[in-house]
Amino acid sequence: MDARTLIISAPAILFGLSFHEFMHAYVAYKLGDPTAKLVGRLTLNPLKHLDLIGTLALFFFRIGWAKPVPINPYNFKDVRKGVVLSSLAGPMANFFSAMVFGIFYRLIHPTSLFWNLLLRSFVIYNLILAFFNLLPIPPLDGSKIFMYILPYKYRERYMEVENYGFYILIGLIFLGSLIGIPILWEVISPFINFFYQIFTGRGI
Repeated sequence: MDARTLIISAPAILFGLSFHEFMHAYVAYKLGDPTAKLVGRLTLNPLKHLDLIGTLALFFFRIGWAKPVPINPYNFKDVRKGVVLSSLAGPMANFFSAMVFGIFYRLIHPTSLFWNLLLRSFVIYNLILAFFNLLPIPPLDGSKIFMYILPYKYRERYMEVENYGFYILIGLIFLGSLIGIPILWEVISPFINFFYQIFTGRGI
């Protein structure tokens, strides 16, 4: 990614990360868990949400994350429903944001390079955050959803992976960089390409 594209992508990345985490906090709060609100995470301020490694990874590898919003599942009336819905909130917020920016892109047909790249960045980075975070690798949102749809007898075994999830994630990113095959991108890119084309009317 060249410097110009990197700079133009920054607003899209900051928005996508912040809105993602805000929606986790908002849905958890609405379902009865005030934990995120009490620690100042019920906000769109990106400074409250950014994780240094995750943000840099998103800029340079197109794969990244923010600081997880703290959630206490025991504050939910229905623990499984609360965890699944609050975990889905972030990826779904990014998905619908990508759709809105894609529709806007189609409507205005930007002719200037700046607006063309900016709007396309909002679409692609929101799609990246949506589908990447749905991977069932701890601590990503998909792992929490996957854990609570697993039969109970397998749940505890899956939870043991959580202690190593971050290292697995980092390892896959850097292994992909070393061998020249972006492993995680290969998994999520078909979904990103498909919806990007639907939302914007063009390929990436």
